[in-house]
Parts: sequence; structure tokens; C-alpha cells
Amino acid sequence: MTTEPQPRPAPGPDALLAAVTAGVRLVELGHPHFTGMPCSPNHPGFRMSLIRRHGDMVRPDGGSASNEMIVTGGHVGTHVDALSHVSHDGKLHGGVDAAAAQIGGRFTALGAEHTPPLLRRGVLLDVAGTHGVDVLPAGYGVTADDLAAAEKRAGVEVGRGDVALVRTGWARHFDDAATYLGQRDGVPGATPEAAEWLAARGVVTTGSDTTAYEQIQPGAGHSVLPVHRVLLVEAGIYIIEHLNLEHAAAEGLTEFVFVMAPLRIVGGTGSPIRPFAAVSA
Repeated sequence: MTTEPQPRPAPGPDALLAAVTAGVRLVELGHPHFTGMPCSPNHPGFRMSLIRRHGDMVRPDGGSASNEMIVTGGHVGTHVDALSHVSHDGKLHGGVDAAAAQIGGRFTALGAEHTPPLLRRGVLLDVAGTHGVDVLPAGYGVTADDLAAAEKRAGVEVGRGDVALVRTGWARHFDDAATYLGQRDGVPGATPEAAEWLAARGVVTTGSDTTAYEQIQPGAGHSVLPVHRVLLVEAGIYIIEHLNLEHAAAEGLTEFVFVMAPLRIVGGTGSPIRPFAAVSA
């Protein structure tokens, strides 16, 4: 005995599509890329130049086109670290042998092409605001207690699968490269215990508004990166750096839809991104 296939019921409205159709406002969470922008001393900088200008070649109908060449490191401006970015004792996340994985000029495991696009709940942990200041002091170490206090102030709870963004206010120095990079005076940032707090909460990604997701103490430079070890190597948590969280903080955002799309750079260690907070219009 055979039965005729039954027609599928008409699909109901998609909740996400309905929310977008109702109106969504996007809040920028990153910086624009431009030649001469601040860049970590550990990475090559960003350069953009017009290679063809309008008028260099004019088509028979009078049309002309211009284009550019871009040269950049993968960790310049607002970007996300892939799990291949940092190793410890020769091992990447999951015990992958770093030396073996990088033979051939690109990573055969944990490369940037595996960094996922994200449409997740984002939480803003405004540590500077919690301390009642616009910007944390240079070299300040953000502790687990700081994150817990910022969480309480925001009235939210960081949960599994979230994206936790830590505001120090340091993006206000972005146009002053010497101060922003902090080679002399340091940069505020997370301590290893803060990273362990986030890992225990099960976040998928975390980011901050500094050149390195680390406490950079005065005169120390980027000599050691213990938070990168905790997050990337031990916990497999992606790190976003060079965020600009000033607009989000000014608008009082605490939780929102976080949107991020990295480039799928095969075998790379990081990718530029343009992250957004999506909120109801």
C-alpha cells in the first residue's frame, strides 16, 4: 500500500525576519581602517593607495574607473583573532602541534577560515563606567571582580554562547597613537583571572577597545600575553581587539544582538571585521 505525499503546511512567519522587518538600528562597534592608523608593534600596519585614478583610462563612452591596493596585517584595526594566532609550549588550542600546522606558509588547522560568523547575544561590560570614569588609567588590570561589578551595573548576566565586550574607554585615545599603544605608560586590560571568569561563563567570543586584549603595564610593552593563552589556547574563545565601544556606552546599551562577519582567510591567524550591535529601531 502506498500513500500520496502530503503537502507541507505553509510556513509561519520567521521571527528573526519579522524583527528585522519591524525595524533594526545598527550601532558601530569598530574603527574605520586608514593609512597611518595605530597598530600593534608586533604586526605590519595598514596601507591603502589608489592604483588607478579617474582619468588614467577613459572609455570611449566617457566612463572612467578608479581602484586601490590594500596591504595589511591580519591583526590591524578592528579584527578577530583566530585560534591559530597564539600557541603555548608549542601547542595550539586542542593540543594541535603549532610547528606542524604552519608548514607551507599557512595553517592547516585552526586557520581564520574557521572563525565563525556570529549572530549572538552581546553584552557590554562597561568597566570604565562602573568606576565612574570616562577612561580607565593606563596599565590598569581589569579583574574578575570588575567584570562582575560591570555585569551587576548593567543588570545582565553573561551566559554560555554570549559575546562579552569589555569597555575600558581607551578608544578615546585612538587618534593619539603613542598613548593608545601604551609602550611607555601602559594600557588597561583584562588580567588572566578576568579571562578565566569569562571562560567559566562559557562565552564564545570576547573583545575590548584596546590594541591587545591584555593588561599592558607601564614600560612592559607586549612582552607576554597571558590572557591570549587563557582564551585562545586553553578555552578556544575568539578575541576581538581595537573595538570602539563609545557609541554603545553613550546609548546605554547593555545587551543586544551582536553581528560579526570575518573574512575567510585560508590558513590565516586573524581577520578584519566590521562588528555591529543591532537593536530595535
